[in-house]
Amino acid sequence: MQKIKLNNDVEMPLLGLGVFQVENLEECEEAVLTAIDSGYRLIDTAAVYLNESAVGNAIKKSGVKREELFITTKLWIQDAGYEKTQKAFETSLKKLQVDYLDLYLIHRPLGDYYGSWRAMEDLYKEGRIRAIGISNFYPDEVVDLVAHNEVVPAVNQIELNPFFQRADEHERLKKNNILTQSWASFAEGKNDFFKNEVLSSIGQKYNKSIAQVTLRWLIQREIAVIPKSVKKERMEENYDIWDFELSKADMDAIAALDTGKSSFFDQRDPDTAEWLTRQKFH
Repeated sequence: MQKIKLNNDVEMPLLGLGVFQVENLEECEEAVLTAIDSGYRLIDTAAVYLNESAVGNAIKKSGVKREELFITTKLWIQDAGYEKTQKAFETSLKKLQVDYLDLYLIHRPLGDYYGSWRAMEDLYKEGRIRAIGISNFYPDEVVDLVAHNEVVPAVNQIELNPFFQRADEHERLKKNNILTQSWASFAEGKNDFFKNEVLSSIGQKYNKSIAQVTLRWLIQREIAVIPKSVKKERMEENYDIWDFELSKADMDAIAALDTGKSSFFDQRDPDTAEWLTRQKFH
């Protein structure tokens, strides 16, 4: 498994398993166990996914040493603010059955996320989190957070795939020494993603699937990935991306697929922000 050094020298696997929308706890636990057995060492969850406890059970049952795993979870909007963040952090630790996190992210730039960031800075300094970061932050929000706080985020996890490539944002993050991590790497299958002729033809050259080509394209751009799956064969397929390299012509062909638009919704639309702030999990 290839790893990358974050801006604080902590090493993080470039490939992990995401468990967004795996709401059945038994299914989630089994998926995480299967992933760990298949060689995955990074598991990405979030408080709002409502499956931290299943991830925790799988970690405990896996038999893999805690220090060999990289566990990420995220703070939801309703727990924004200094004191609420500290409480939410303890709740996540308890559900995950661990005594520290490898990466803790602010899930959305809504609510008192400045208070959250300062709580996370303190937890980081205490050694209870190995790295802290953000998710779904736009460039101006990243610049503002960096300018007015002590610790630079290690990661910004954003929607990023061949249809929504965000090349300028990725380059700006790199200049700030912040790792880009992709969610929805396959656009959740929207726009006939798994029938795309460009991706399919590139895959045929290497005897690889569209999913494998996409993950390889992201990793070659130094973008970390957390594809979701509950199927062993799909997990193994997503993991099998280290034995080939896309050519410049391949990379350019994929670059031409960019639409510049989200496959889901405009995260800066006021209606979207209003909807997100209504999402509760406790």
